Amino acid sequence: MLLSYAFSNFHSVAERTVVSMTLTERDNVHGWDRVSPCGQRVTTAMAVMGANGAGKTTLVKALAFLAYFVRFSFDMDPKAEIPYMPHLGLRDSPSEFEVEADDDQGVRWRYVLRTTPQRVLHEALYRKGGRMGYVFVRDWNEASQAYEVKQQDFGLAPSEAAKVRPNVSLISWAQQYGVEMATHVAGFIVMSNLDFLGRERMEDSTVLQAAEYFANNEELQSQMRALITSWDLGLSDVRIHKYESAPTERSGESKVTWVPWGIHNARGASFELPFGMESSGTQTALVLLWRLLPALAVGAVALIDELEADLHPHMIEPILQLFDAPESNPHGAQIIFTCQSPEVLKLLHRAQVMFVEKIHCESTAYRGDEVEGLTSAQNLYGKYMAGALGAVPQI
Repeated sequence: MLLSYAFSNFHSVAERTVVSMTLTERDNVHGWDRVSPCGQRVTTAMAVMGANGAGKTTLVKALAFLAYFVRFSFDMDPKAEIPYMPHLGLRDSPSEFEVEADDDQGVRWRYVLRTTPQRVLHEALYRKGGRMGYVFVRDWNEASQAYEVKQQDFGLAPSEAAKVRPNVSLISWAQQYGVEMATHVAGFIVMSNLDFLGRERMEDSTVLQAAEYFANNEELQSQMRALITSWDLGLSDVRIHKYESAPTERSGESKVTWVPWGIHNARGASFELPFGMESSGTQTALVLLWRLLPALAVGAVALIDELEADLHPHMIEPILQLFDAPESNPHGAQIIFTCQSPEVLKLLHRAQVMFVEKIHCESTAYRGDEVEGLTSAQNLYGKYMAGALGAVPQI
């Protein structure tokens, strides 16, 4: 489970910012909490609140970038820059990232990265059994123009470690050589609706991608259908139809497309509508479940920007309940999400909310339990609406 992550000099965030999922015994939360395999009490839900343009997306995007870099950076063009943007006022300074999590065996891991868009400067992986010790440490030597790599039981041949490209994580690199520990660490899965530019736009192709995924995952498709019909979206069922085009003259291959259809019952009759004719909220619900159900199935982390986009505010609670109830979340999946609706503050504890403000083009973030004078007994929703917690528009 995710315990915490931190970063600096990333998009609108200049100074080191920490997003901690850990809870203390003093955090009198009323749901969305678990004990992780290493024995640490953590939250399974974290909301990120703030005004438009404050930097909420940046808080979520930092972990999405890190997960991508660790797992998939080997696939980048050897000459490509590392796909992130430093703060515009610190373009000549390196950015720093850190994430700490444990696995299902209770082993605690910490990954550290210092980098520029051109090259990794420092990268390290630590593992804690009894004490925290390094698995590998990789440093760029400016004098020799080469990397120095130290390993302890990582398992990558030194000759291959020496060849690692400047824009690739050593973990992603080691996966290509079948290093078991690299594969294990890269198995920290993140599901997200973010790309380099921000939240992915809802398009017809997005709905079709979601339909294709569910068409090939019958168990999750059944869960999706049950949830959508229970959310009072006017549907009695969802069916996914397969369409196959005629073979092309050039390749002789046909193209398969999966299209979702909504089933409606009215006046004693049943009729179908393609999802392209359903409301934007109904389409959003399908695509959102495409992100959430796989995370719940394996205990991954879901990073969702604008959770309530195109949805009624009352939809937030049943969606978040998926990450609270043991029946729907048996593996300890977690969700970190940005949100504009203050309704979420009626559900979560102050330790389960990050507030974001931007002053002079720099975003700062703080957890609700860091606000001086704010106690668990106080009305979080009322305090926020009154402006006492900050992170609201200055109108």
